[in-house]
Amino acid sequence: MTHPSTWGKAALLSVIFGLTGSWAQAQDTIKVGLLRLTSHSPSIIAQGKGYFAKQNLKVEFVTFQAAQPMAVAIASGDVDFGVTAISASLLNLAEKDVVRIIGGALTESAGIDGQKILVSKAAYDAGVTTPAALKGRTFGVTTAGSSFHYMAHKIADKEGFARSAIQIKPLQKVPAVIAALKSSQIDAWSIVPNIAGGLAKGGEIRVIGRVSDYIDGYQVTTIFTSKKNATQRRDLVQRFLAAFEQGVDTYNKALVYKKLPANETEAIVKMVHEYVYADQPFEKAGPRIQAGAMLISPRGELNMASVRDQLAWFQSEGMVSKDLKIEQVVDTSFVKTK
Repeated sequence: MTHPSTWGKAALLSVIFGLTGSWAQAQDTIKVGLLRLTSHSPSIIAQGKGYFAKQNLKVEFVTFQAAQPMAVAIASGDVDFGVTAISASLLNLAEKDVVRIIGGALTESAGIDGQKILVSKAAYDAGVTTPAALKGRTFGVTTAGSSFHYMAHKIADKEGFARSAIQIKPLQKVPAVIAALKSSQIDAWSIVPNIAGGLAKGGEIRVIGRVSDYIDGYQVTTIFTSKKNATQRRDLVQRFLAAFEQGVDTYNKALVYKKLPANETEAIVKMVHEYVYADQPFEKAGPRIQAGAMLISPRGELNMASVRDQLAWFQSEGMVSKDLKIEQVVDTSFVKTK
């Protein structure tokens, strides 16, 4: 027979072990950069569905209006993870050894609706009815070195005219680009399908082409973090990616492949609506969110050929050092690459 005091010691040890275990599993608080676009839905879904919580992560979203400020916030430590386009700022920070790309997100994929090339009605009426006619025209971007800038030059390359023949107009924020296009202060722009479709319905803007016709397998956005996180906090990075990838899977099933029941899809769209088109009633915002669903790379797979092409473009434009190596930009140890 076991002595009562033995039971007491066992119970005490059990309590101590349980407390120690709970301390070991305490949540890590992380800040995740967010643009109020449908393409950022996986982070929102991972939060709403509890995927981050299951990885013992408490997430705080920090919103931005362009890619470059998000990269700077990662470098400064104000944000832990970002999901946005490759920018000159991100690459220059990679060269300074402070940020790393760790996975892929939004991607242009054959058979799935993607980014559109837009022109103002005035430009369209003046004969700019195909991307080939953009020679000599103005093209709106948020900042020099943004994904919009890259897309404009890839259009010029494929159409066979000099990149300098497209006049790049930095306007800092997406709303400013939209306003300039509507008022014909600029001639052209490119953007994700839901925004493009909404603008085209207004009559002030016309769709004249698809970005996928000009860039093969375009890795539009990537997942990135600080080099410190990638090297010294690998478990944190892996837990973030595990939750994010679950968010991607749910997003793709619901909004891209449309394989979930209608009620489940509606619940997911409502989660996204808390951050995307939040100033609009759900009846109007819901269809726009669903219309903007481009493919997000399953399991965070990263198209290295696309990343290399983007790096080469930045180097050719003198925005980043020609000595910058792809190994300084990407940590390939976290996800599958192709």
